[in-house]
Amino acid sequence: MALAVVFALVAAFSNAVNLMSQHVASVTAPQREKGWRLALYLVRQPLWLLGGVAAVGSYAFQALALHNGPMSVVQPVLITELVFVLVLRRVWIHQDVARAAWASVVVVCVSLAVFLAAAEPSGGQPAPRAAQWLSAGCVFGGVIVVLTALGWRGPPARRAGLFAAAAALSWALEATFLKTVTDTLTAAGIGGVLTTWPVYAFAAATITGTLLQQAALHVGPLSVSQPVLVITDPFASIILSVWLFGEHFTNSTTAIIIAVLAFAVLAAGVTMLTRTAPEDVAPAKAA
Repeated sequence: MALAVVFALVAAFSNAVNLMSQHVASVTAPQREKGWRLALYLVRQPLWLLGGVAAVGSYAFQALALHNGPMSVVQPVLITELVFVLVLRRVWIHQDVARAAWASVVVVCVSLAVFLAAAEPSGGQPAPRAAQWLSAGCVFGGVIVVLTALGWRGPPARRAGLFAAAAALSWALEATFLKTVTDTLTAAGIGGVLTTWPVYAFAAATITGTLLQQAALHVGPLSVSQPVLVITDPFASIILSVWLFGEHFTNSTTAIIIAVLAFAVLAAGVTMLTRTAPEDVAPAKAA
Protein backbone atom coordinates (compact mmCIF):
# COMPACT_ATOMS: atom_id res chain seq x y z
CA MET A 1 0.00 0.00 0.00
CA ALA A 2 2.74 2.46 0.97
CA LEU A 3 4.59 1.71 -2.26
CA ALA A 4 1.44 2.42 -4.27
CA VAL A 5 1.07 5.80 -2.55
CA VAL A 6 4.70 6.68 -3.29
CA PHE A 7 4.34 5.75 -6.97
CA ALA A 8 1.07 7.72 -7.17
CA LEU A 9 2.75 10.80 -5.70
CA VAL A 10 5.61 10.51 -8.20
CA ALA A 11 3.04 10.13 -11.02
CA ALA A 12 1.25 13.26 -9.81
CA PHE A 13 4.53 15.19 -9.67
CA SER A 14 5.52 13.98 -13.15
CA ASN A 15 2.23 15.15 -14.61
CA ALA A 16 2.64 18.52 -12.87
CA VAL A 17 6.06 18.87 -14.52
CA ASN A 18 4.50 17.91 -17.85
CA LEU A 19 1.73 20.50 -17.56
CA MET A 20 3.99 23.31 -16.43
CA SER A 21 6.88 22.72 -18.84
CA GLN A 22 4.73 22.29 -21.94
CA HIS A 23 2.49 25.20 -21.01
CA VAL A 24 5.46 27.49 -20.38
CA ALA A 25 7.05 26.39 -23.66
CA SER A 26 3.80 27.12 -25.51
CA VAL A 27 3.07 30.57 -24.06
CA THR A 28 6.68 31.74 -24.49
CA ALA A 29 6.86 30.73 -28.13
CA PRO A 30 7.34 33.59 -30.63
CA GLN A 31 4.06 35.19 -31.70
CA ARG A 32 4.84 34.46 -35.36
CA GLU A 33 4.72 30.71 -34.67
CA LYS A 34 1.14 29.53 -35.19
CA GLY A 35 -0.69 26.39 -36.28
CA TRP A 36 1.60 23.70 -37.68
CA ARG A 37 4.59 26.05 -37.38
CA LEU A 38 3.99 26.26 -33.64
CA ALA A 39 3.92 22.46 -33.43
CA LEU A 40 7.21 22.19 -35.33
CA TYR A 41 8.71 24.88 -33.12
CA LEU A 42 7.65 23.17 -29.88
CA VAL A 43 8.96 19.70 -30.74
CA ARG A 44 12.42 21.27 -31.08
CA GLN A 45 12.30 22.93 -27.66
CA PRO A 46 14.04 21.08 -24.78
CA LEU A 47 11.46 22.38 -22.29
CA TRP A 48 8.53 21.03 -24.31
CA LEU A 49 10.33 17.70 -24.80
CA LEU A 50 10.93 17.53 -21.05
CA GLY A 51 7.17 17.75 -20.64
CA GLY A 52 6.71 14.84 -23.00
CA VAL A 53 9.17 12.71 -21.05
CA ALA A 54 7.40 13.66 -17.82
CA ALA A 55 4.04 12.67 -19.35
CA VAL A 56 5.38 9.21 -20.22
CA GLY A 57 6.81 8.96 -16.72
CA SER A 58 3.45 9.90 -15.24
CA TYR A 59 1.72 7.00 -17.01
CA ALA A 60 4.53 4.60 -16.03
CA PHE A 61 4.38 5.52 -12.35
CA GLN A 62 0.58 5.45 -12.33
CA ALA A 63 0.74 1.94 -13.78
CA LEU A 64 3.19 0.89 -11.06
CA ALA A 65 0.95 2.43 -8.42
CA LEU A 66 -2.14 0.64 -9.74
CA HIS A 67 -0.22 -2.63 -9.88
CA ASN A 68 0.94 -2.30 -6.27
CA GLY A 69 -2.23 -1.01 -4.63
CA PRO A 70 -5.99 -0.46 -4.86
CA MET A 71 -7.33 1.93 -7.46
CA SER A 72 -9.43 3.52 -4.70
CA VAL A 73 -6.13 4.69 -3.13
CA VAL A 74 -4.14 5.57 -6.22
CA GLN A 75 -6.66 7.74 -8.06
CA PRO A 76 -7.46 10.05 -5.10
CA VAL A 77 -3.73 10.51 -4.42
CA LEU A 78 -3.28 11.77 -7.99
CA ILE A 79 -5.21 14.88 -6.94
CA THR A 80 -1.93 16.08 -5.40
CA GLU A 81 -0.94 17.05 -8.95
CA LEU A 82 -2.66 20.39 -8.21
CA VAL A 83 -0.45 20.88 -5.17
CA PHE A 84 2.72 20.12 -7.11
CA VAL A 85 1.67 22.52 -9.88
CA LEU A 86 1.25 25.31 -7.33
CA VAL A 87 4.65 24.59 -5.78
CA LEU A 88 6.27 24.61 -9.23
CA ARG A 89 4.59 27.92 -9.99
CA ARG A 90 6.20 29.43 -6.90
CA VAL A 91 9.62 27.72 -7.00
CA TRP A 92 10.21 27.50 -10.74
CA ILE A 93 8.66 30.60 -12.29
CA HIS A 94 8.57 32.64 -9.07
CA GLN A 95 4.90 33.52 -9.19
CA ASP A 96 3.16 35.28 -6.33
CA VAL A 97 0.75 32.78 -4.81
CA ALA A 98 -2.13 34.03 -2.70
CA ARG A 99 -2.43 32.91 0.91
CA ALA A 100 -5.85 31.51 0.09
CA ALA A 101 -4.23 29.13 -2.41
CA TRP A 102 -1.75 27.86 0.20
CA ALA A 103 -4.61 27.46 2.65
CA SER A 104 -6.40 25.40 0.00
CA VAL A 105 -3.30 23.20 -0.32
CA VAL A 106 -3.46 22.44 3.39
CA VAL A 107 -7.17 21.63 3.15
CA VAL A 108 -6.60 19.29 0.18
CA CYS A 109 -3.67 17.43 1.78
CA VAL A 110 -5.27 17.02 5.21
CA SER A 111 -8.68 15.97 3.88
CA LEU A 112 -7.05 13.47 1.48
CA ALA A 113 -5.07 11.93 4.34
CA VAL A 114 -8.18 11.74 6.54
CA PHE A 115 -10.19 10.14 3.73
CA LEU A 116 -7.60 7.41 3.11
CA ALA A 117 -7.05 6.76 6.82
CA ALA A 118 -10.75 6.57 7.63
CA ALA A 119 -11.96 4.65 4.57
CA GLU A 120 -9.14 2.07 4.71
CA PRO A 121 -9.52 0.97 1.06
CA SER A 122 -8.12 -2.50 0.47
CA GLY A 123 -8.59 -5.84 -1.26
CA GLY A 124 -9.54 -6.41 -4.84
CA GLN A 125 -9.34 -9.06 -7.54
CA PRO A 126 -6.81 -8.79 -10.37
CA ALA A 127 -9.12 -9.76 -13.25
CA PRO A 128 -12.75 -8.62 -13.46
CA ARG A 129 -15.24 -11.00 -15.03
CA ALA A 130 -16.52 -10.38 -18.54
CA ALA A 131 -20.00 -9.57 -17.22
CA GLN A 132 -18.54 -6.91 -14.92
CA TRP A 133 -16.59 -5.31 -17.77
CA LEU A 134 -19.70 -5.32 -19.96
CA SER A 135 -22.00 -3.77 -17.35
CA ALA A 136 -19.51 -1.10 -16.25
CA GLY A 137 -18.55 -0.28 -19.84
CA CYS A 138 -22.17 0.09 -20.92
CA VAL A 139 -23.15 2.28 -17.97
CA PHE A 140 -20.10 4.53 -18.01
CA GLY A 141 -19.97 4.64 -21.80
CA GLY A 142 -23.66 5.54 -21.95
CA VAL A 143 -23.25 8.33 -19.41
CA ILE A 144 -20.23 9.70 -21.32
CA VAL A 145 -22.26 9.77 -24.54
CA VAL A 146 -25.20 11.53 -22.85
CA LEU A 147 -22.98 14.13 -21.16
CA THR A 148 -21.16 14.79 -24.42
CA ALA A 149 -24.43 15.22 -26.32
CA LEU A 150 -25.77 17.63 -23.67
CA GLY A 151 -22.51 19.59 -23.81
CA TRP A 152 -23.04 20.70 -27.41
CA ARG A 153 -25.55 23.37 -26.40
CA GLY A 154 -26.13 25.77 -23.57
CA PRO A 155 -24.23 28.43 -21.61
CA PRO A 156 -20.40 28.14 -21.68
CA ALA A 157 -20.09 27.22 -17.98
CA ARG A 158 -22.67 24.44 -18.29
CA ARG A 159 -21.05 23.06 -21.43
CA ALA A 160 -17.60 23.11 -19.80
CA GLY A 161 -18.92 21.23 -16.79
CA LEU A 162 -20.62 18.57 -18.91
CA PHE A 163 -17.59 18.00 -21.15
CA ALA A 164 -15.33 17.92 -18.09
CA ALA A 165 -17.52 15.34 -16.36
CA ALA A 166 -17.48 13.17 -19.51
CA ALA A 167 -13.69 13.50 -19.73
CA ALA A 168 -13.27 12.56 -16.06
CA LEU A 169 -15.37 9.42 -16.54
CA SER A 170 -13.15 8.53 -19.51
CA TRP A 171 -10.03 8.97 -17.35
CA ALA A 172 -11.57 6.72 -14.68
CA LEU A 173 -12.19 4.01 -17.27
CA GLU A 174 -8.66 4.58 -18.57
CA ALA A 175 -7.29 3.82 -15.10
CA THR A 176 -9.14 0.49 -14.97
CA PHE A 177 -7.73 -0.49 -18.36
CA LEU A 178 -4.23 0.63 -17.34
CA LYS A 179 -4.40 -1.46 -14.17
CA THR A 180 -5.49 -4.51 -16.17
CA VAL A 181 -2.83 -3.98 -18.85
CA THR A 182 -0.12 -3.70 -16.19
CA ASP A 183 -1.24 -6.90 -14.49
CA THR A 184 -1.35 -8.69 -17.85
CA LEU A 185 2.13 -7.42 -18.73
CA THR A 186 3.48 -8.82 -15.46
CA ALA A 187 1.82 -12.19 -15.96
CA ALA A 188 2.08 -12.75 -19.72
CA GLY A 189 4.58 -10.22 -21.09
CA ILE A 190 4.17 -7.86 -24.01
CA GLY A 191 2.76 -10.61 -26.22
CA GLY A 192 -0.04 -11.21 -23.77
CA VAL A 193 -0.80 -7.49 -23.65
CA LEU A 194 -0.99 -7.07 -27.42
CA THR A 195 -3.32 -10.06 -27.86
CA THR A 196 -5.90 -8.88 -25.32
CA TRP A 197 -8.42 -6.06 -25.64
CA PRO A 198 -7.68 -3.85 -22.55
CA VAL A 199 -4.61 -2.21 -24.13
CA TYR A 200 -6.71 -1.04 -27.08
CA ALA A 201 -9.51 0.08 -24.77
CA PHE A 202 -6.88 2.03 -22.82
CA ALA A 203 -5.78 3.81 -26.01
CA ALA A 204 -9.39 4.59 -26.94
CA ALA A 205 -10.17 5.93 -23.46
CA THR A 206 -7.03 8.09 -23.53
CA ILE A 207 -7.96 9.64 -26.87
CA THR A 208 -11.58 10.14 -25.83
CA GLY A 209 -10.62 11.72 -22.52
CA THR A 210 -8.12 14.03 -24.17
CA LEU A 211 -10.63 15.25 -26.76
CA LEU A 212 -13.34 15.81 -24.16
CA GLN A 213 -10.94 17.61 -21.83
CA GLN A 214 -9.83 19.92 -24.62
CA ALA A 215 -13.49 20.60 -25.46
CA ALA A 216 -14.17 21.49 -21.81
CA LEU A 217 -11.19 23.84 -21.69
CA HIS A 218 -12.18 25.45 -24.98
CA VAL A 219 -15.88 26.16 -24.42
CA GLY A 220 -15.92 27.46 -20.86
CA PRO A 221 -13.98 28.83 -17.89
CA LEU A 222 -11.18 26.84 -16.29
CA SER A 223 -12.71 27.60 -12.87
CA VAL A 224 -15.59 25.30 -13.85
CA SER A 225 -13.91 22.53 -15.82
CA GLN A 226 -10.85 21.95 -13.62
CA PRO A 227 -12.69 21.20 -10.34
CA VAL A 228 -15.11 18.91 -12.18
CA LEU A 229 -12.23 17.06 -13.86
CA VAL A 230 -10.19 16.67 -10.68
CA ILE A 231 -13.03 15.56 -8.39
CA THR A 232 -15.12 13.41 -10.73
CA ASP A 233 -12.16 11.23 -11.78
CA PRO A 234 -11.33 9.81 -8.30
CA PHE A 235 -15.01 9.57 -7.35
CA ALA A 236 -15.80 7.55 -10.48
CA SER A 237 -12.61 5.52 -9.98
CA ILE A 238 -13.74 4.54 -6.50
CA ILE A 239 -17.04 3.30 -7.92
CA LEU A 240 -15.22 1.31 -10.60
CA SER A 241 -12.74 -0.09 -8.07
CA VAL A 242 -15.63 -1.67 -6.16
CA TRP A 243 -17.61 -2.63 -9.26
CA LEU A 244 -14.81 -4.25 -11.24
CA PHE A 245 -12.05 -5.18 -8.81
CA GLY A 246 -14.06 -5.90 -5.66
CA GLU A 247 -12.15 -3.41 -3.52
CA HIS A 248 -13.74 -2.66 -0.16
CA PHE A 249 -13.62 -0.22 2.71
CA THR A 250 -13.87 -0.28 6.48
CA ASN A 251 -16.94 -1.83 8.13
CA SER A 252 -17.13 1.00 10.66
CA THR A 253 -20.13 3.25 10.05
CA THR A 254 -18.46 6.09 11.92
CA ALA A 255 -15.29 5.79 9.84
CA ILE A 256 -17.31 5.75 6.61
CA ILE A 257 -19.13 8.94 7.64
CA ILE A 258 -15.78 10.58 8.41
CA ALA A 259 -14.42 9.44 5.04
CA VAL A 260 -17.45 10.84 3.17
CA LEU A 261 -17.15 14.16 4.98
CA ALA A 262 -13.41 14.24 4.27
CA PHE A 263 -14.04 13.65 0.56
CA ALA A 264 -16.58 16.49 0.54
CA VAL A 265 -14.03 18.79 2.19
CA LEU A 266 -11.46 17.59 -0.35
CA ALA A 267 -13.80 18.59 -3.19
CA ALA A 268 -14.30 22.01 -1.63
CA GLY A 269 -10.53 22.41 -1.16
CA VAL A 270 -9.85 21.50 -4.80
CA THR A 271 -12.47 24.00 -5.99
CA MET A 272 -10.98 26.73 -3.81
CA LEU A 273 -7.45 25.88 -4.97
CA THR A 274 -8.36 26.06 -8.67
CA ARG A 275 -10.00 29.44 -8.15
CA THR A 276 -7.26 31.04 -6.04
CA ALA A 277 -4.20 29.80 -7.95
CA PRO A 278 -2.56 32.19 -10.46
CA GLU A 279 -4.51 32.39 -13.71
CA ASP A 280 -1.47 32.38 -16.00
CA VAL A 281 2.24 31.57 -15.91
CA ALA A 282 3.54 35.13 -15.82
CA PRO A 283 6.32 35.44 -13.20
CA ALA A 284 6.07 37.97 -10.41
CA LYS A 285 7.12 41.47 -11.41
CA ALA A 286 10.21 42.87 -9.78
CA ALA A 287 9.52 45.67 -7.32
